[in-house]
Amino acid sequence: MLIRNATILDMTGAAPYTGDILIKDGKIAAIGCDLPAQDQQVLDASGLWALPGFVDAHTHQGGFDMIDQNGMDLNEMTDPVTPQVCAIDGCNPLDKNFRSVPAAGVTTLCITPGSGNVICGQAFVAKSVGNDIHKMAIKNPSALKIALGMNPKGVYGPKGRKPMTRMGIASVLMETFAKADQYRRDKQKAQLEGTQPPKYDEKYEAMLPALEGQIPLKIHCEQFDMLTAIELAKKYHCRLTIEHAWLAKEFLEELCESGADINYGPVGVPTGYGELTGADLIDVKLLDERGVNVSIISDSPILSEEVLLIQAGEAVRCGVSPERALRMITINPAKALGVSERVGSLEVGKDGDVVLFSAMPARDVAAKLCYTIIEGSVVYTAPERS
Repeated sequence: MLIRNATILDMTGAAPYTGDILIKDGKIAAIGCDLPAQDQQVLDASGLWALPGFVDAHTHQGGFDMIDQNGMDLNEMTDPVTPQVCAIDGCNPLDKNFRSVPAAGVTTLCITPGSGNVICGQAFVAKSVGNDIHKMAIKNPSALKIALGMNPKGVYGPKGRKPMTRMGIASVLMETFAKADQYRRDKQKAQLEGTQPPKYDEKYEAMLPALEGQIPLKIHCEQFDMLTAIELAKKYHCRLTIEHAWLAKEFLEELCESGADINYGPVGVPTGYGELTGADLIDVKLLDERGVNVSIISDSPILSEEVLLIQAGEAVRCGVSPERALRMITINPAKALGVSERVGSLEVGKDGDVVLFSAMPARDVAAKLCYTIIEGSVVYTAPERS
């Protein structure tokens, strides 16, 4: 495919410029002016803005049916510690909510287990179009999901089981991580000494990639729970992404020092009680100004994918520049998810994931999505352009 004469905002830090984007074999082969079409399909993008496809760093697509409980396949709420369960095994790409994702310009998304357990399971990153979720996946696993606060309390407290308090949650976490870390050390020692390794444990095996720094801990937390998340990651030298992060403005110093990526939001969920108090997109401005890699998330299908761009626009209203706001739904989440070598910006060698808008999104309130392109194939066309 050759996208001709677009105004390109490539999210590399360069100013917008007019040019062509050539996509071959799913990858961006060239970006420039007057590129030869050869045998490529040509899409005339004159008057349109080209950006990298949007990246949503926190969703439950394909496994959260908000009406039918039989479709709630991403919350294994039978044990507070389930690191061994994998979101990819409970994700249905034919789900009606999943099918609508490209219409919001989202081409890549992280799909994570729900937050009913303390250690919830393994998240993965996938493209937003396809019939086979294993072929759609581009990183699996991408993170070990953990949840603090009212979600695991609300699941296990009414059952009279630990954890029913934040103290209990912290206790479960520290005990489990201590055992998993010892399991890791015992395996390493056995390998070095040629002795019998410890008995196989599927839970601790599932935690090894996080303990060894291959994937981050993806911790659902808000308000002062963020400090617990930071202490856990610090103690076990784990990489960390903080999910939701409402009221981050009260903990800016600690968040900056932690080195964590922040996947913020969504703003639009019911607020005003408990840990949901304090959702405010001014937080992303304050974090961004301090050099934190901050992204905006949808938590879809709890909220629809359209809220991703809406929140970027609201961040602009809070004082974030349009370019910085768009980074929060493109290159920043790609970095947080560990897939920035493939997606998040328009550069030669990266995946040919492009969205074309009628104007610059996040700056122009009238900007409309015209096309969504994944790996060189048009997967969404606005009705008026069909």
